[in-house]
Amino acid sequence: QVKLVESGGGLVQAGGSLRLSCTVTSSGSFVPNRFIYYMGWFRQTPEIAREFLAAIDQSGSPKDMSDAVKDRFAISRDNAGNTVHLQMNVLNPEDTAIYYCAAATLIGGTNWADYEYWGRGTQVTVSS
Repeated sequence: QVKLVESGGGLVQAGGSLRLSCTVTSSGSFVPNRFIYYMGWFRQTPEIAREFLAAIDQSGSPKDMSDAVKDRFAISRDNAGNTVHLQMNVLNPEDTAIYYCAAATLIGGTNWADYEYWGRGTQVTVSS
């Protein structure tokens, strides 16, 4: 069983920063840093379902970034490969959403359908 847990969300004023983290745990023979090929961040609002933000591969190299956030957000992965971070700077009210991390074992990228495992999300609210 694979479980993803996001943390770091909250309420922040416009112009502020937040750092989201996503930790992968598993049971049995599934070893996250061996079997997870891509990890990504998405966000969801009532208007936009599962908007892609950023993805990173097994080696820790960022692979895809949304043009909408590439100048303000950065994705990273710890050396053990079990935790992925999303550093978000210069936040604005339009960034208010539920943020999800996801993991893919086969292929990854910008398409949410390529990710097999999902966290439950963490709320980010940016006040004006």
